[in-house]
Amino acid sequence: MSTVATENGVSVSHVDPHVSGAWRHLADELSESHLAHSPEWATVIHEAYGHVPLYLAAVDAEGGAGLLPAFIVRRPLFGTVVTSMPFLDGGGPCGSSVAVADALVARLMTEARVIGADVVELRCFRRLNIDAHPMEHKVNLTLSLPVDADRVWRQLDASVRNKVRKAEKSGLTIDVGGAEHLTAFYEVFAARMRDLGSPVHAPRFLRAVLQSFGDRARIVLVRKDRTPVGGLVALAFKDIVAIPWASCLKEYLPLGPNALLYWEAIRTACAQGARRFDFGRSSRGSGTYRFKQQWGALETPLFWYTIPVGRRRISSSGHGRAAACVTELWRHLPLTATRCLGPKIRKYLIQ
Repeated sequence: MSTVATENGVSVSHVDPHVSGAWRHLADELSESHLAHSPEWATVIHEAYGHVPLYLAAVDAEGGAGLLPAFIVRRPLFGTVVTSMPFLDGGGPCGSSVAVADALVARLMTEARVIGADVVELRCFRRLNIDAHPMEHKVNLTLSLPVDADRVWRQLDASVRNKVRKAEKSGLTIDVGGAEHLTAFYEVFAARMRDLGSPVHAPRFLRAVLQSFGDRARIVLVRKDRTPVGGLVALAFKDIVAIPWASCLKEYLPLGPNALLYWEAIRTACAQGARRFDFGRSSRGSGTYRFKQQWGALETPLFWYTIPVGRRRISSSGHGRAAACVTELWRHLPLTATRCLGPKIRKYLIQ
C-alpha cells in the first residue's frame, strides 16, 4: 500500500475495498456518500468488464476520513480515462471535510498522470475546488419517503394515480424477485435499448450486480398475462433505494407499465424502511425528467467534470453528429446483432 502526505497533512492510500472493512464502514457513515461509493462496484465492474479499480482512502491528523472510488478504463482509439464512477450517475470524493476531499482529488489526478491517462472524469453531487468547469445539464431526482406507503399514494398527483389504476385495469401485474428474474428483465432491457439507439450492458454485468449486492438488490417485473413487458433493477444503499436501470417495451407503453412498475418499487421501498427513492439522473426538461417529477421527486444538481491530464488531446469536434448517426443506425439493426455487439461497445461507453 502506497501512502502520500499532502501539504495540508492528509494521508491518501490505495485501498482494496474488499480487504479493508473500513471502506464499507466509512461508506455507511459519511454523510456525502451515495450508491457509487458502495464497495460492491469494485467487484462488479472489474469482473464484468475488466476495468481496473483505483480506490483511494484518506485520513487527516484530526481523525477525519474520506473515500474516492475510480476505475482505469483503457479505450481503443479514444485513450485512457480515469473515471469516478463508470456506468453510474455519481462518484467523486466524499469526506469528513473539504480538505480531505481536495486531497483525494489531487492524488487521483497524480495517479492518472502516472499511468498515462488522457482524461479524468469526476461525477459529483457538489462543486469541487479545482480549476475546471463541470457540465451541469443533468440532475438527480429523489423522492422523500414517509414510513407509510399509503401516505405517498395520497400525496401523488391524481394523474399518476390514474395511470397506476389504468395499468391494473389493463391486466398488468407485478412480480418482485432477484436473479431468477434476470433473463426476463434482460429480454425487455435489450429490446428497449436497441429502440433507443443505445448499446446494452452485458448480461454478466447485471448478474454481477445481483450477486454482489445480494439481498440489497431486486428486480421488479411488470407482466401482461405471462409476458414480461417491463422491469427495473432496484439497489439499496443506506436509507436510499436507487433505480439505475429500468425499461418497458414500447408497444405496451399505452397500458401504463411504467407507472405500475415505479409505484410497486416505491411501495416496496417504504415497506423496507427506505427514506429516499432515487429515480436516477435525467437531463432537465427531458421526457424522463418530467416522468420523474410527476411523482413529486425533487432535483439535486450534478457536477460532471472532464479534466485533461495527458499530452494527447482528443478533439470532440463532430462527435455529436457522429453519435447521432450511430444512434440512428443502431435502432435499425436486428435485435440479435445489438445483443451481440452491444456489450462489446457498452464496456467503453462509461456514461
